[in-house]
Amino acid sequence: MAADGKIGVGIVGASPSRGFASIAHIPALKALPEFEIVAVCTTRQASAEAAARHFAAAHAFADPGELARHPDVDLVTVSVKVPDHYPPVIAAIEAGKHVYCEWPLGRDTDEASRMLAAAERRGVRHAVGLQGQVSPAIGYVKDLVADGYVGRVLAATMIGCAPNWGAAIDRAYQADLANGANLLTITGGHTVDALCYCLGEFRELSAFAVSQRDHIPLQGTGEMVPKTAPDQLVVSGIVGDGAVASFQIRGGMARGADFLFEIHGERGDLQLTATSRNSMQRQELIVKGAQGDETTLAALPIPASYRWVPEAMPPDSPYNVGQLYRRLAEAIRGGNSVSPGFDAAVARHRLLDMIARAAQTGVRQVA
Repeated sequence: MAADGKIGVGIVGASPSRGFASIAHIPALKALPEFEIVAVCTTRQASAEAAARHFAAAHAFADPGELARHPDVDLVTVSVKVPDHYPPVIAAIEAGKHVYCEWPLGRDTDEASRMLAAAERRGVRHAVGLQGQVSPAIGYVKDLVADGYVGRVLAATMIGCAPNWGAAIDRAYQADLANGANLLTITGGHTVDALCYCLGEFRELSAFAVSQRDHIPLQGTGEMVPKTAPDQLVVSGIVGDGAVASFQIRGGMARGADFLFEIHGERGDLQLTATSRNSMQRQELIVKGAQGDETTLAALPIPASYRWVPEAMPPDSPYNVGQLYRRLAEAIRGGNSVSPGFDAAVARHRLLDMIARAAQTGVRQVA
């Protein structure tokens, strides 16, 4: 770390004009006094130098390995497309640097497992961008359930949407199932992770992962690209201590509820709803509840203890990213593990494998 105690961050995938780093990671880091963005990396040196000027970073690289090896870099953030996660993550680990990688961690469970094993061998702190786990609303609901607000959980329903999986797709590589970045892994992964975080893991499940078209036009050009990834997902099963749960991801939905999570128990009910069209983990959520003889759900204000970032933290996409960075800073300084880390990512990849097997075989899967 620098003499002033700041954690130096190098960002792989720091384009000023596009990408999750520019709309989430960089605003979050600039709002956190523990961190300083010291280096950026893009695919070309000229664009990296332009990004460094734009973001006021001291160093620019076209090689993630060179970024990771620079002595000013303590933490490497990997925010490139999923098929390209593995090389910069491994480069950071081999350089002995802590690493924050966006979700999905790898193209598949094997890649994710190898990254986890490498990080554990090297003893670096590792975080994965399952930001729903640090959402104030989701954390509050998890604790309400654990504290018995609804009593024994009987059933849960979660519905999400992926509007970009509609009449066209904006990123051609996401149409190829082998790239590991699609409706099942991205929207489905974030959504089911929040469900399991609140209620426990699936003990058994059945699933449909449906591709309703084999080609899809690319936004902007209209070019038809082959599509092997699903655009609709339905999963039902048993979670935690025996609650019945279902979740659905609706690709291409333009109207209706953007996100809904309802938990029903013997004593009460809880509900989480969206405030915007953003993905569940990239927005503020509304918590409502009711118990006993109460006939309507009422708003449950989220206690301040679930918010760890400064009030100046920008809302929506940067907010939960900032929450995770603050947790990561504490782990780096305290020598503790981070949650969610690569171990959480591997667990979620394995659940997605279970869902895929259920959909492919039509056979109920048991954990």
